[in-house]
This record gives sequence, structure tokens and C-alpha cells, in this order.
Amino acid sequence: MFTGGLRSLLRTLFGLLLVPVVGRIGALLQRANHNRQPRANRRTFLRNVVLGSVGVVTVELISMFGFLMWPLKTGKFGTKVTVPADQIPKAGDAPYVNREGKFYVINNQDGLLALYWKCPHLGCTVPWNQSEDHFHCPCHGSVYDRHGVRIAGPAPRPMDLMAVEVDSSKNVIVNTGKLSQRSEWIPSQSTPYA
Repeated sequence: MFTGGLRSLLRTLFGLLLVPVVGRIGALLQRANHNRQPRANRRTFLRNVVLGSVGVVTVELISMFGFLMWPLKTGKFGTKVTVPADQIPKAGDAPYVNREGKFYVINNQDGLLALYWKCPHLGCTVPWNQSEDHFHCPCHGSVYDRHGVRIAGPAPRPMDLMAVEVDSSKNVIVNTGKLSQRSEWIPSQSTPYA
């Protein structure tokens, strides 16, 4: 019994000592809260609304136009594309069309050219017109000869070229990631092909 009474006595003494400590901590917290400014006044609220709105608009703009920063490579465009030797047209024939790489391989008397199939005017796809032996843009009427040189229309320059290599098996390797703008055609732009 004495042990039970001792426990009660110790609890009571501990409680008596703890009450002033807890009371002081509570008083300090109350003073700290009493000296604090109100949580949000009108100026703070409006600042937070404006900053939040700017943040939301920024995130929306980044998501809408972010794709422009990292263009998607579709198909084989942007890589090196190998055209087998049996697909290369004979000199003077209609060009070979590679839809995945977005180019034409045209074989002229002076050699091969790989022409990017987009019009330099506004980026429309320029098809080959077999009956007239030239490229004709359906959007605004630009016309290009077999070397991609502008004959007529609003285009500011000739069609863009892609780098061409010929391997030992006569396969043609077109680098669709390397476009060259030009102001005129010169024979050295053609790659010899026999």
C-alpha cells in the first residue's frame, strides 16, 4: 500500500510542477499570436490573387506553346535516310518521293539532288507535275524547275536542298536533318551519280 501511496504522491508533485511550466508555455504562445498581424489584409490578398493568376497563365502558355521548343520528329525526317539504288530514277525521269523523309530525289543530267518538299514561301507541300516537268505549289502557285529553282510565283528562293551521299552499292543516303537554303542553283550542288 505504501508503494501505491508513493505513486500517488509522485504524480501529484509532478502535476504541481508541470502546471506552471505548461501555463508559461501557453502564455508565451498566446502573446506570440496576439502580436501577429492579421492573416490576410486586402493588399496581401490581391497580391496573392495576381501572382496566382500569372502563375496559372504561365503554365497554360507553356503547355500550349511548349511543343514549339521541342519539335516532334515524325517518320524519318531529321535523320539519314537510305534510298536503295533500284529506287533512284534514271536521268530525266520523274523524281523519287520519300514521304517519311519529306524529300524528292531527282536525277538530272548533272547528278542527283535531294529537294525538301516544302515550299519556301509558306511551307506547303510541293508536288511534282509530271505533265509539265516541274514542281507546282498548289497553295500560291510557285513553280520550280527540275533543280528546285523558282520559275514563277511568290516564293522568295529555290526549294531547300538536303545533303546527299552515294555509297559503294550506289544507294543514296539523304541527310534530312541538314537543310541548305540557297539563292540560286549552281552545278556543284548536284551529287554525281552514274
